[in-house]
Amino acid sequence: MPGFWNALLGRSKPVRPDLDQLFGLPSAAITLQAAAGFTPTGAGSVCFATIEGGAFTEVRQEVQALLDADSERGGVPVELIRDDFGYSWLLSRRAPDELPALVNDLHAVNTALQDSGFGPQLLCSLVTFRNTEQRPLALVYLYKRGTFYPFAPLPGEKRDNSLELQIKAAIKDDLRLEEDLSRWFPLWGAPGL
Repeated sequence: MPGFWNALLGRSKPVRPDLDQLFGLPSAAITLQAAAGFTPTGAGSVCFATIEGGAFTEVRQEVQALLDADSERGGVPVELIRDDFGYSWLLSRRAPDELPALVNDLHAVNTALQDSGFGPQLLCSLVTFRNTEQRPLALVYLYKRGTFYPFAPLPGEKRDNSLELQIKAAIKDDLRLEEDLSRWFPLWGAPGL
């Protein structure tokens, strides 16, 4: 009976995060390049609410050390960045043609934080792309929704809504997309973008 009342009152069960959705990004990147000319930049990041405390610091340091130790990274360390809104970002950089390795990095960060009990602090992950005119685009994974959306920033904290809708139509068969456009949050100044 609770399902009936939830439906009647407009409540829905939250979607469980499915981090394996991140592995759809390489396929979406191929579609994105063919449909709109955007290619990966090699940058991706995980955003989480900043938490103080020894347990969180230890997990973050372990994840950072694990990713930094990757010999294929070519000496580029993973960066921890705090934004103007107080959120933390773990930024990973790879060669643009190493999108599967970048996705593995993002998956490892999300999984380590989730498995250590910090899942509620995870907000989103993003992978960045550029076209031949160097226009930025991000495919953003919403951790708590288990969905993706495109974010196409323009100068002056504006966004290209028509491009975002074009990208949504192009990659709809590659990724689970967020249908509620009010959840397509702008990520102004996101590291790597």
